[in-house]
Amino acid sequence: MTSDSQNPTSDYPATLDIDYDDSSRNRLTVFFRVVTLIPILLVISGLQAVLYPIILMVLFRQKYPRWWFDFNLEVTKFSTRVSAYWLLLRDEYPSTDEEQTTHLTLDYPAQGELNRWLPLIKWILAIPHYIVLAVLLMVASVLVLVGWVIILITGKLPQGIHKFLVGVSRWSLRVQAYAFLLTTDKYPPFSLD
Repeated sequence: MTSDSQNPTSDYPATLDIDYDDSSRNRLTVFFRVVTLIPILLVISGLQAVLYPIILMVLFRQKYPRWWFDFNLEVTKFSTRVSAYWLLLRDEYPSTDEEQTTHLTLDYPAQGELNRWLPLIKWILAIPHYIVLAVLLMVASVLVLVGWVIILITGKLPQGIHKFLVGVSRWSLRVQAYAFLLTTDKYPPFSLD
């Protein structure tokens, strides 16, 4: 990763990095990854339903309450740990409260920083990102399958696959922060970095 002065997207108010694990992976948990995900996916599906009322708060009050932001941040961190586990980036079972090796930050929007009416159209403005992310997610799906086979054979995920999957996750987080979490009005960059 480049330094902040060389990376134009490093000042974006949503950042993500997932540590690369170059040690031998647990092939048994990798083989049964889909089965081990079922309980944690049930937990996360219940939590994500409460993310969307923030649209009404920003629209009518032009305010993002700190307690709601903190809650959304923790749910986003948790779902990112689940994604990292699903994408074979990490072997640790996703913790509901510890950061583990997934480093995610969202900047809290200052009072009056968010445009009151923009939440009504942000999801439309993000359509070009959805198109690009759809293609990237198809490639990522293939790479997860390839990585799954490689881990079963060699016990390690190639660093190039890891870097690409983290980049797609980072891009997706920025679009989510802009269009759905509504933590920023800054348009997301078209970048994996």
